[in-house]
Amino acid sequence: MPHVAPLWEGESWRRLVEPFCGGLAVALGLLPETALLNDINPHLINFYRRLRSGLVVEGMKFENREAAYYANRVRFNKLLLAGKGDTKDAAALFYYLNRTGYNGLCRFNQGGGFNVPFGTYARINYKYDFSEYADTFAGWEFTNTHFSKIPLRADDFVYADPPYDVEFRQYSKGGFAWEEQIATATWLSNHTGPVVLSNQATNRILKLYDGLGYDLIQLKAPRRISCTGDRTPAPEVLAIRNLKV
Repeated sequence: MPHVAPLWEGESWRRLVEPFCGGLAVALGLLPETALLNDINPHLINFYRRLRSGLVVEGMKFENREAAYYANRVRFNKLLLAGKGDTKDAAALFYYLNRTGYNGLCRFNQGGGFNVPFGTYARINYKYDFSEYADTFAGWEFTNTHFSKIPLRADDFVYADPPYDVEFRQYSKGGFAWEEQIATATWLSNHTGPVVLSNQATNRILKLYDGLGYDLIQLKAPRRISCTGDRTPAPEVLAIRNLKV
């Protein structure tokens, strides 16, 4: 946010578009009046849509116990198999699993089942009433589609934070291959409005972004998640187009 917010200043009249909205850190930090927030993870988008409707969890008790966690993981995956992944119960269970699972991971197997093991948190303050988010989310549209199908407007401000160019990319059922890193960068290089694209600063990412004409800002940021719990600084890059750096 300290790096993105100054780029948003003077552009806040625009619609914010996030092709990979993830945890909404940027949208909630910038608080645009209008936004199109997309993610390939349908369970995440179902949760956000339920928040926009003023989600209040009823009839469930969230517990930070291993047995309860695995029982609710089974319950969640049964809902998915039954085609009920867009329900209120599925949204509540997804929240619980994400808060209670190991290291905050969101991971699915090839069959689409949530497979994160139980976490190691000493204490979790669970939330049941999410109605406070309804007003903030009122002007935001949440979509679940491939990034290339997002209907961009010419003047949209796009912040794109795709799965980083690292080994762990099994955030959704299909994963995220190198070809999609290329497709994302190429797609956004043709956008006429402001673009901010973030990624881990691997050699091939820097070469890709530079070759497409992005202005690059390299920085170090703490890892917020990894399968090993490693939070040491990692080289990252902001690739920028149609903005004064």
